[in-house]
Amino acid sequence: MSHETASTEKQTVALASMAASGLLTIAKFTVGLMTGSLGILSEAVHSLLDLGATIITYSAVRISDRPPDRTHHFGHGKIEAVAALAETGLLFATCVWIVYEATRRLLFGGSHVEVTWIAVAVIVASIAIDFNRARVLHRVAKKHRSEALEADALHFSSDMLSSTVVLVGLGLTWLGYPAADAIAAVGVAVFVCLAGWRLGRRTINTLMDAAPAGAYDQIAEIATETDGVLALDRLRVRPGGAVLFVDIDVLIARTLPFDRVTAIQNRLVSRICSAFPEADVSVTARPVQLDDETVFDKVMLISRRRGLAVHHVTIQHIGERLSVSFDIEVDGHMALGEAHDLADSLEQSIAAELGTGVEVESHIEPLQIATLAGRDVPDTDRSAYQEALTRLAPDTVMLTDVHNVRARETEHGIFVTFHCRVDPSARVEDVHDAVDALEYAFRKEVPGVRRVIAHAEPLDAAT
Repeated sequence: MSHETASTEKQTVALASMAASGLLTIAKFTVGLMTGSLGILSEAVHSLLDLGATIITYSAVRISDRPPDRTHHFGHGKIEAVAALAETGLLFATCVWIVYEATRRLLFGGSHVEVTWIAVAVIVASIAIDFNRARVLHRVAKKHRSEALEADALHFSSDMLSSTVVLVGLGLTWLGYPAADAIAAVGVAVFVCLAGWRLGRRTINTLMDAAPAGAYDQIAEIATETDGVLALDRLRVRPGGAVLFVDIDVLIARTLPFDRVTAIQNRLVSRICSAFPEADVSVTARPVQLDDETVFDKVMLISRRRGLAVHHVTIQHIGERLSVSFDIEVDGHMALGEAHDLADSLEQSIAAELGTGVEVESHIEPLQIATLAGRDVPDTDRSAYQEALTRLAPDTVMLTDVHNVRARETEHGIFVTFHCRVDPSARVEDVHDAVDALEYAFRKEVPGVRRVIAHAEPLDAAT
């Protein structure tokens, strides 16, 4: 449902409730003055205050549906809580007047109460109207999470009970117990006070940003059970009209790349919104150092932060000293002085992270070209490359069955790729050395080859 449709539905039921309050107020005052019943007059005053409350509710609903602006960054939803608080004040004002007048009549006597069919009809009609509008208001309030409409629904639910008490008082008066009318009025005041207490307590909680019952624990559990989240650091939950604002900080491993961090945040937001569809969630990921971080993790983390490509990281323990070396790739067209400054800065950062006495050395090499325009070499050349690789492969002992040979010519030279087979029990380190040896021998024999890329696969692998 669109925002405009929801706003129209809320305003429609608020207007209908306001019209009903106006009609009941006129009817009850008329019958109360005709019969002299304090119970009916108290109900008339109650309905008059209901009319004021429904006017407040209608105004609040209209204002609360306005979008956030430069002054109200979280929207205007809390105006509904303010309206509900105003209704609470009206309810308690009603109680004071009713109790005062009932006490005066019980202690000093009061006017004669005339029980007529029209008095009973008005009270019965009031109960029926309050029942229907309380049901409609509650449905729409629950559907759109409107505090003002929910306050009206609670208000008119209590009105049904108070009207029933008045009806009983009229019946007892008709049977010859004139004090029953004043006692019934006190009963009305009791119901009104109870409704005001419940409404006021909930409204004050909203205005003080009290989180809905159970929301904090449920969201905290969702956060701690989300993959990638190490722990919950801080959580703040507060309602704002129909929206539940959730501000959550979680701890994640600082070694994770940015795309993983974003994925974790999005997954957490999605899970919270599944549990609380009305939630507006803001997630802050705080990186923390883990106790089991390796030297390799730290080197790669620092290089990623600087946007530098690093590979062939070698870590050596020489007695009590630690030595770290790696290859750093930079733009091949960059001046050596500039490239050296980049490498030197990275070395210093790694040394500062790992501690004093650490040796850090880097090897500068040109960045591998990511995208090249090329074309297949003639079949005769490709066949010659395959023959050379097949002939040289036995010299490595390990590599056999050279196949899927491809060769492309680019402005930077010829790129050759091929597949070969190896005993599946061979160690990866030994296989890598054998592949390097074959690539070196091939490039030495065939001029113009810029790079050779080999894919080693087990002997029993599918072709």
